[in-house]
Amino acid sequence: MPAKVNCPTCEQGVEWGPQSPYRPFCSKRCQLIDLGEWSSESNSISTPLSNEPQSADASAFIEEIEAMLAKSEDSFFKD
Repeated sequence: MPAKVNCPTCEQGVEWGPQSPYRPFCSKRCQLIDLGEWSSESNSISTPLSNEPQSADASAFIEEIEAMLAKSEDSFFKD
């Protein structure tokens, strides 16, 4: 059974799968509303970006996640 998530824009339930091409949004309309909020700077990343290089621990963690995703049979992670 596919996972069900709420659309970030309207909170409508959305099945996470190929039948939902706009996931996590329920529709193209909700996707464009969200994009508009980001482009008008209504949304923002709460933590300022750092100019410091990533630590070795962070790099190792990223490599571990990438290896795990490469092993996943879910085609969503391979496109």
